[in-house]
Amino acid sequence: MTVDLACHRYQISIDIAELRSNSENARIAVRRYGQLRVQRNAVRIGGNMGYKKGLGLGTFFTAVIVLVAIYYRNTDDVLQKRLLTLLHGLERLESKHVITSRPQVAIGYGVCTDVFVDAKHLLRYTDEVGRPEHFDEINTELELFKSFAYYFRHGAAAERYMANRTLFDELVAKARSFPSSYSTIGGNAAVMAMRFAREGCDVTLAARLTKSLHQMIPQVIKVVGGEVKRDDIHLIMEYKHGEVWGPYSSARANRYIIHNDVNNPMISSFDAFNEALATYDPDLLVVSGLQMMDNYPFREDKRKNLLMNVKRQMMERSSTTRIHFEMASFAEDKLLFELCDLVVPFADSLGMNEQEIANLYNTMYYGNISLVANSTPRVATVLDQMRTLFKLIRLRSKSIKDARELTRIHVHTLAYQAIFTVKDSVWKNTMAAAAKASLTAHRHVCATSNVDVKKATLIMDDSFSTSIVDGTRIALNIDKPVSCWDEILKAEQENIPIQVCVAPVLVCTQASQTAGGGDNISSAGLVLQI
Repeated sequence: MTVDLACHRYQISIDIAELRSNSENARIAVRRYGQLRVQRNAVRIGGNMGYKKGLGLGTFFTAVIVLVAIYYRNTDDVLQKRLLTLLHGLERLESKHVITSRPQVAIGYGVCTDVFVDAKHLLRYTDEVGRPEHFDEINTELELFKSFAYYFRHGAAAERYMANRTLFDELVAKARSFPSSYSTIGGNAAVMAMRFAREGCDVTLAARLTKSLHQMIPQVIKVVGGEVKRDDIHLIMEYKHGEVWGPYSSARANRYIIHNDVNNPMISSFDAFNEALATYDPDLLVVSGLQMMDNYPFREDKRKNLLMNVKRQMMERSSTTRIHFEMASFAEDKLLFELCDLVVPFADSLGMNEQEIANLYNTMYYGNISLVANSTPRVATVLDQMRTLFKLIRLRSKSIKDARELTRIHVHTLAYQAIFTVKDSVWKNTMAAAAKASLTAHRHVCATSNVDVKKATLIMDDSFSTSIVDGTRIALNIDKPVSCWDEILKAEQENIPIQVCVAPVLVCTQASQTAGGGDNISSAGLVLQI
């Protein structure tokens, strides 16, 4: 009987685990259990009394399995209905506001070929990796492994310059040898350009590229910058949530990127873009791709001169042209300080993820950079960072000649979208923009145009606080999933009325791609607001 009981317990533990992941296995589990019982009875040694006891025990455990199956099936049904209701709420908001005209959008700077590979295929963990470590630039394979471990264990996205071209080319060739590897058009500016074009905008992209890569760009996008003989390549090593690499496990799906760019750090398309901008006033100018300058071996003052050119380009735009600066992964404090002085004050709008806002916040508030941050921060934490940045940037801009007043911040995280806009400013449809950004997050990562709730989950809590210090608690309403409210930000003598909108993300549970997510999300949010 002891062996019998162990058999039953083992069977139930297997079946319950399977039922948790798929309630459809209920009937299979019961049928399999019945087969097991027949086999067991065929070899059972004992009298009729033992048989009856065994039958009673078997019947009991069968009933338990069926009840557990029903419970998990019902729980799964409730969750699916909840997610479907939330999805319909987001889609109603998105479809409520459609583009009736074709906004003109100009985007700089750069383009590349993205080579995607599964990180665990390309990077094989060995004990030589040792302690994870950050490097400003990557020169050796061991430095690559240590740097990858540093960011992988936090589930943090990273983008680093590899000075060793020979090693870089070898890694790209090795990555391309895997059947699952693939290549696409990449670069922040190019990815954003394609999203804006898909959403119905007239787009001008500043980029230098080869003829073959140019042929892959949608014809509706006007590319200015000229030709090159070799395209810049970004090697994107992706990993999934919970993936194990040596002793480390990833907190979320993300990517680690290395590059050996020649054109993008030099903003080689700048002059041609400047000439194009002199002929018209776009509705929106997007500045992006400046992280390619991070730890790049410029000659003395070359980078600062390039950023001064970007500053002048922003300053020369008409007041009717809104300017958005898209942040990225920065590891060099000097570059981030230069951006805070030469770029941020001349933007109306900023876009960033949870790592980038922590980095910008620490740079402006404490004077140092943050290489990694919590990959799933609380809503209250991010909202407080946004408030502080909003006030700091607005205050600093008052003492900078020809600076613009910041009127919008969009932070896109894995679990939610958060957008601040100044009331009665040029930015409209903030609630719908948050909804569209949320839906775009799932669509991009799952590589689909339709959201499948069976491949989605909610990470955001059922309620959230609006601030760590003295916040109001707001419950998630799945019928009206985007929460919006008004606030007054006090910055010295100025009272700034803002609207805050927070939208939950239906997080893709079967990630197909993570790179380019922020660029697509940010563009989708902007398109309904210009």
